Amino acid sequence: MSTPRLDPSLGTLLRAGSGFRLADIDPGSTPGFDGRKRHGRELLADALAELGDLQERLFASSLFGGTRSVLLVLQAMDTAGKGGIVRHVMGGMDPQGVHVRAFKAPTDQEKAHDFLWRIRPELPRPGYICVFDRSHYEDVLIHRVLRLSSPEAIEERYDLINAFEADVAASGTTIVKVMLHISADEQAERLRERLDRPEKHWKYSTGDLDSRDDWAAYQEAYQVAIERTSTTVAPWFVVPANRKFYARVAVQRLILDALEGFGLGWPAATYDVDEQKVRLAQSLPALRGPS
Repeated sequence: MSTPRLDPSLGTLLRAGSGFRLADIDPGSTPGFDGRKRHGRELLADALAELGDLQERLFASSLFGGTRSVLLVLQAMDTAGKGGIVRHVMGGMDPQGVHVRAFKAPTDQEKAHDFLWRIRPELPRPGYICVFDRSHYEDVLIHRVLRLSSPEAIEERYDLINAFEADVAASGTTIVKVMLHISADEQAERLRERLDRPEKHWKYSTGDLDSRDDWAAYQEAYQVAIERTSTTVAPWFVVPANRKFYARVAVQRLILDALEGFGLGWPAATYDVDEQKVRLAQSLPALRGPS
């Protein structure tokens, strides 16, 4: 029996389009893939070489005037697997071309500026793949649930985000926005595991239980944010995340799709290759010294 493969239209299956309803998506499903965990792990490993090749092409192109880059935005409820995506998907790339930025609660200095102030300096340079572990969306998600900003301010931010992302995309950055969709029951299991295993205690936060009390409000906040900000140039992809192997394979495929979309070859040599081969051959006796 052949190894199950991912549906080539996976991006379309996961994209939040017209009529999107978060409540209709089963967090335990695996759209576009009917394999098991071991098959998912095989797919993840098999694609590492292709991912590394495309990343190197992207980086090489930037040294010769290329302007393309990729921004992966990861948003999710706690324990949904953002860290696992960074380790298992991004970890297979050359770290010189990857930038990961985790956005925690804003500092006093950051609060003194507009909500996009701390985001702009972290955007990927040409040739880079950048990952935002949480992002500017915290200012419409948490702020909506905890009422840290007025409804009017939050409404304005949706429009500001769309304009901001349109500018980023126009500069040459492909934006891949992913919501890792986990169920409340699965989150409870993962939190319980953290409490049961001493080596996981550092990952546990008492604030996670506070968020669970507002679970329905967060689901509504995600629904509205995705509806308002899933655009042609910066679409949202909702990835069911109860099964970690699937979430990792799906995000890897979305990044591969973004890189393949650039259609990058290798930069052409700016020198005469044959001439350099002759020079190299002539330099070898001198390097060996007298016989």
